[in-house]
Amino acid sequence: MRRIAVFFLINERGVADDYVIFLLEKLREVVDKIVVVSNGDLSKPSEKAVKASCDQLLVREREGLDLWGYKAGIEAIGHDALSQYDELILLNDTCYGPLFPFSEMFSEMEGRESDFWGAAAHKEIAANPFTGAGYLPWHLQTCFIAIRNDMLRSQTFKRYWAKLPETKSDPDAFLIHASQFTKHFTGLGYSAEAYIDPEKYGSHDPAFINVDEAVINRFPLLKRSLLLNEPTVLEHNPVDLPRALRVIEETSDYDMNLIWRDVLRDSELRNLSTNAALTSVLPNERIKDDDAPTDYGKVAVCAHIYYIDMLDEMLDLTENIPVPYDFIATTDTSEKQAKIEALLAKRPGINKAIVRIVEQNRGRDMSSLFISLRDLLVDDRYDLVCRLHTKKSPQVQSSRSNLFKRHLLENLLNTRGYVHNVLDLFQDNASIGLVIPPLIHISYPTMGRVWFSNRPKVEETARLLNIDVKFDDTTPVAAYGTMFWFRPRALRKLFEHQWKWEDFNAEPHHVDGGLAHALERLTAYAAQDVGYITQHIMCAHQAAHNYAMLEFKMQKLVGMLPMNDFPLHYQMLSTWKKADFPLYAPAYAPAPPLSVKRSLAELNFATKSSLKFRVPILFKILRPFYRCVRAVLKPNSRRNSA
Repeated sequence: MRRIAVFFLINERGVADDYVIFLLEKLREVVDKIVVVSNGDLSKPSEKAVKASCDQLLVREREGLDLWGYKAGIEAIGHDALSQYDELILLNDTCYGPLFPFSEMFSEMEGRESDFWGAAAHKEIAANPFTGAGYLPWHLQTCFIAIRNDMLRSQTFKRYWAKLPETKSDPDAFLIHASQFTKHFTGLGYSAEAYIDPEKYGSHDPAFINVDEAVINRFPLLKRSLLLNEPTVLEHNPVDLPRALRVIEETSDYDMNLIWRDVLRDSELRNLSTNAALTSVLPNERIKDDDAPTDYGKVAVCAHIYYIDMLDEMLDLTENIPVPYDFIATTDTSEKQAKIEALLAKRPGINKAIVRIVEQNRGRDMSSLFISLRDLLVDDRYDLVCRLHTKKSPQVQSSRSNLFKRHLLENLLNTRGYVHNVLDLFQDNASIGLVIPPLIHISYPTMGRVWFSNRPKVEETARLLNIDVKFDDTTPVAAYGTMFWFRPRALRKLFEHQWKWEDFNAEPHHVDGGLAHALERLTAYAAQDVGYITQHIMCAHQAAHNYAMLEFKMQKLVGMLPMNDFPLHYQMLSTWKKADFPLYAPAYAPAPPLSVKRSLAELNFATKSSLKFRVPILFKILRPFYRCVRAVLKPNSRRNSA
């Protein structure tokens, strides 16, 4: 077949990422001509790369979304020229791929009798979720559609694009074109096929919901939205994206770094970490064979030693590092310096020991890292560094501080085989820039609250360092406790800035809102800004303890709620939060006595919340009715006004 392709580049940042260039290069293997339509100007490097990968580049204004991008490409080619080809391919940059050769999909579809076909289809749904009325028809998804010659040459195809209205939003584009294109042409007698059909997968959107099974069956595309979506969507359906990613790594030669480099530009790090399950529970024995290469580069331990009595415990664990390493320490007095040097001299595995005295202790372990050791970490002399400090936390009871300390040290350095596995993570995935223990939550009020009063300082510091990423709303991804493994180049922006001691809070005011706690929360986002992911790691016994306690807390919380569906929990609590958490009475006062009126008020509130989430159109229609009910009941609580 002679094929021509129109590739639409949505281009929100003026960049054509490497995954786009790779896709275009592989598309060239199955098509004769490629026309790229860019939604806005491209940077000079991106423009050069795109032009080298296509036959024609069209740059247009940012309007009309993807369907008008396709329209512009079709008009630029001309309908007479299109009629000379066997197939027109319309595709865009909302997918990664090809995970497997395009030739497999094209060969399969050549054997099917159809007038147009798509990589994936969406099943008919009885109630259109976008309108709340009518139905959503079976349709080919517009991220990849092929139109064959009979339909290309038809006047109906020409008229369709000529009459296509401009759209201003994604829902409009979906309702006007994406969901209707297939229905329109099948209604005119043209036949359509899908490479992966919903009927064979048992869901309405197999390219999304059944992504793992689709990849096992060598589906060549992976939707970007799988990584960028709110995790509630993936949990509700459910979508096993982590399994799909494992299958890609095991069965495809697709470079996963193409995915990470792109998705980091637009993702909220907590969402990405959840959707892709960027958490590894590592065994105590090395996963790879004992004779597997250990070319990890130059390794260092970088530790702030304020409490000398904790150094032996730390050194017992750093001896688990399976290759020679430099030990770089900071402390606050010459007496401590001498003791540290003596202890380090007795320990095996240390290639070189460096002990420095900090000028001041304001900022503690964070200032010592970014000021006292800046010259050693601002360049590429070290490939991998383990950041530690003697964490005693005297402000809390010892059992709590010891639990936090073990959570950090054991998840970073548990055994020799475990540390081998940590270093292998870096070796096997060039996109990993930071490896951290997960959020501490046992006995600490962190989950959903861990910004505390630090977000303004984090945002101010990000602007200072030109770190341009999205911050998570409630629980930023961070190495809480400031112990972690890292590539120095991933944190280059933090090391390049010349911090001053005066930037940090003076002792004893090492409190939230200061620079030290801001840098603690900014580290993973600094890595994200330069294209590195953050991987969470746990040893088995820490994972068991953390998961068991997390499951207990979740079931206890959910057991207090009036329904058992997580999206409804989230919606109900979000509504409550937006209303500033209204209550019947202060927490110390007894609840109002049970009554028919109160029960009806509760029912009214629950029904409203459910309808507002599930059927917003019906909620708007019934809103006057609920106002009447509220007026009749006149509850004392403010809650029904939420």
